[in-house]
Amino acid sequence: MIALVVNADDLGLCPEVDAGIVRAHEEGIVTSASLMVDGASAADALAMAAEHPCLGLGLHLDLGEWVVEAGEWRQRRRVADTGDPVAVAGELERQLARFRALTGRDPDHLDSHQHVHRTEPVRSILGVRARELRLPLRHHGRVRYRGDFHGRGGDGAPLPEAITSDALAALVEGLGDWASELCCHPATAPPPGEAYGVERVRELEALCDPRVRVAVARSGVRLCTFDEALGRIPTRR
Repeated sequence: MIALVVNADDLGLCPEVDAGIVRAHEEGIVTSASLMVDGASAADALAMAAEHPCLGLGLHLDLGEWVVEAGEWRQRRRVADTGDPVAVAGELERQLARFRALTGRDPDHLDSHQHVHRTEPVRSILGVRARELRLPLRHHGRVRYRGDFHGRGGDGAPLPEAITSDALAALVEGLGDWASELCCHPATAPPPGEAYGVERVRELEALCDPRVRVAVARSGVRLCTFDEALGRIPTRR
């Protein structure tokens, strides 16, 4: 069977996102989430996640926020200088320690907010730490990343056709014969102040559409967490 981790980013960002992730896990195909340890609702999010032991949980390293303004990406919020290796390494360790303090364990995977670890020096720093902790890192290793299910293009332009139920079902049916991670961003309502807002609600609708579950079954896809995809524990759902 084809292993698929459906991972929801931004857990802990706000109540609307947290509720959307939980609903997409309960009623839809979400199997995993990435936690923003400094998010406004992180503690409440973990209380909700604790009621769903089959939901995988990783660290969503947050080094800042970028938005498109006048056709250009500009930094709106800064946590650490992504060009400073010392600052990045220190912030990674702080957020790892915060994750452990909140959950009592290590994350089961690593990734970063807005994929900042795709460029240096964040890439190497996070890569080394992932190997030390023996954790899967998005865009690297045995689990292939799929970012197709997103309502905006790289230039910030809307892509509503990418987050429909039909598009999601087609994506699932077209997966190759390997373990994959499908990233998503569900929410029950647009988060206040977030540029990616209405799209989150549309993602939730698609993730919970019964037709998508039918596509999963028809394609022989096994929904799982990162630990399950890598054979660390038996599949539980």
